[in-house]
Amino acid sequence: MPAGRIAGVTAFFLPRATDDDQAERLYEALAEFAGCEPAPPGERVRSIGFTQDGARWAARVGEELRGERTTSSLRRGELVEHTQTLTDPARVLAIYPGRAHVVVTDAQPITGTASAWANPFSARPDEVVLFDAR
Repeated sequence: MPAGRIAGVTAFFLPRATDDDQAERLYEALAEFAGCEPAPPGERVRSIGFTQDGARWAARVGEELRGERTTSSLRRGELVEHTQTLTDPARVLAIYPGRAHVVVTDAQPITGTASAWANPFSARPDEVVLFDAR
């Protein structure tokens, strides 16, 4: 397994799918929407960690996008760090592997959910967690 990839313990699922067949159809439809190829079982991505605009973000299937930005400043000669929690209401529907991973969310145009992120968007992760291949 390539560096930065972690085998998962979560079985493959997609939000809003009621059974395995529907999840497969939705996974393929979202790949078409995103303009990429669906990954075969065993290579499907559960979550990624990546840095964007100085913030550390996590995209996990079924969850809202979450991040943290840490800034440092000098106060009275001491270095003080401040960590800001970042959230976005877009819920991750699927993540497709590639040179840059493609993340599809439930934000517009899929639903009316507003998001600061394009849908889909690309990210170069430094951490990848795969779904369980079983």
